[in-house]
Amino acid sequence: MGLGEMLREVTATRYVEPLRSGGSVPGVVEADDLGTYVVKFTGSAQGRKALVAEVVVGELARALGLRFPELVLVHFDPGIAAHEPHQEVRDLLDASAGINLGMDYLPGAKDFTPEVAQTFRVDPLEAGRIVWLDALTANVDRTVHSSNLVIWPTSGTVPPRLWLIDHGAALVFHHRWDASDPAKVYDLRHHALGPCAPDVRAADAELAPKVTRELLHEVLAQVPDDWLTGEPGFATPEAARSAYVDHLAARVQASPVWLPTDFPSRRELAAEEAQRAARIRAGRPDWLKQVPDLHGKPAARQDWSVHLG
Repeated sequence: MGLGEMLREVTATRYVEPLRSGGSVPGVVEADDLGTYVVKFTGSAQGRKALVAEVVVGELARALGLRFPELVLVHFDPGIAAHEPHQEVRDLLDASAGINLGMDYLPGAKDFTPEVAQTFRVDPLEAGRIVWLDALTANVDRTVHSSNLVIWPTSGTVPPRLWLIDHGAALVFHHRWDASDPAKVYDLRHHALGPCAPDVRAADAELAPKVTRELLHEVLAQVPDDWLTGEPGFATPEAARSAYVDHLAARVQASPVWLPTDFPSRRELAAEEAQRAARIRAGRPDWLKQVPDLHGKPAARQDWSVHLG
């Protein structure tokens, strides 16, 4: 999608399966354009705000030259998923009739984990651009434990590249507009790309001038009215869009205040994790002290290379 163009609309024709990689339980869906998409549903516990964040951060990332899968608006009829055996998933789908958000499926994509990071080199400027975008959009959910980054493609002659996914937890300020501070500093010390020596200052010099009010208006125009209707404090969807534009434009101007530059090395992260695990063990009763700590490791996420037969 080019700048200024609206998100394409497709109709889901086949519900393949749910992805149990997070609380939102997205699903793999085939559509009438012959494409396959990872769909996030309006009926999820995170609600429509998560979809707003996906569109705003994803389209802003694309406008700034970062790799992000195409987003589409997916017309979804729960009847195509009548075969889904799990009641909780069916309830989610039944509550999601209408327009939902699809992300282009990247077959075979692999998570960017700390282990992968040791062998996959990320350019410091590219790392800086991603960290800068996350700081701008208050995305605190791209950590060493859950990167929301994937490597794709993983086969063929095209070299693998780093792709951004999953921004539903970003824009934390839109959950409490009355307490939103455009200059707020968010803790990104444990950002997934912190160990890659991100050149955030160079990224700020390059990207801040590009995030104009005009660009922000074009990005917010991609958000369907229905996802903004009824937003507390705003009489119309346009009023809500203007609030997003005003906040993000002010935040760009405040970048010297919130610019993250302090990132621990992999060695320091490992030491912090060891200390954290030791504190947990110390607080356990004797009979539990020999049980390994499983919470310090990233939860297994479902590979995007699901069986689509």
